[in-house]
Amino acid sequence: MSEIKVITNILSTNEEITTKNKQRLDEKGIYVANLMSSPGSGKTSILEKIIGTLKNELKIAVIEGDIYTTKDAERIEAQGVEVVQINTGGACHLDGDMIKSALDALNLDQVDFLVIENVGNLVCPAEFEIGEDIKISVLSTTEGNDKPLKYPLMFEKSEAVILNKTDLIEFTNFSKEEFYKDIKALNVNAKIFETSCVKEQGIEELCGWLKEKIEAKKEKLK
Repeated sequence: MSEIKVITNILSTNEEITTKNKQRLDEKGIYVANLMSSPGSGKTSILEKIIGTLKNELKIAVIEGDIYTTKDAERIEAQGVEVVQINTGGACHLDGDMIKSALDALNLDQVDFLVIENVGNLVCPAEFEIGEDIKISVLSTTEGNDKPLKYPLMFEKSEAVILNKTDLIEFTNFSKEEFYKDIKALNVNAKIFETSCVKEQGIEELCGWLKEKIEAKKEKLK
């Protein structure tokens, strides 16, 4: 019986394309964040807050991943930054080839910071590298503190984890103690931010940290 390892082949092809994407972005000195979460975590709201805080200091562009709609891209475009929509037509993640096409549509000479908002899913996006410098995962208090251990790969690979909707925690049974314990067990070096887009909490700290990352890359590539 013959066995065809499709997943291995897909990941290998994606790695080749992603390496070229990364080289292209590095040549331009662009810092890239892959923003991941489940649907409804509030990552688009966080992205709006990041753009609002940093757009007067940095040239920001966004690649929006979604299965069908352009709703999130329209929200981001209203922030006054360049945005490219990728509709996957059913796929639960973005891959290197999709990002390559999106990069072709951007004016990369006018970008310091590129945010790729991945498709809402806690599994597949973490499996595919797309040329990013950093992975950031978002978890909302309304989802429950059990998600990191149920979907460990995303949190293992993320350099930063954002705990969002902290203003709603009193209405849930979310345990921050368990959350911190589980994140540190999976990824001891993960930087954790607590945010509330409604109450404007944690955004300045997050943006300050991102600015340090962006500036450090530019210095390194000089």
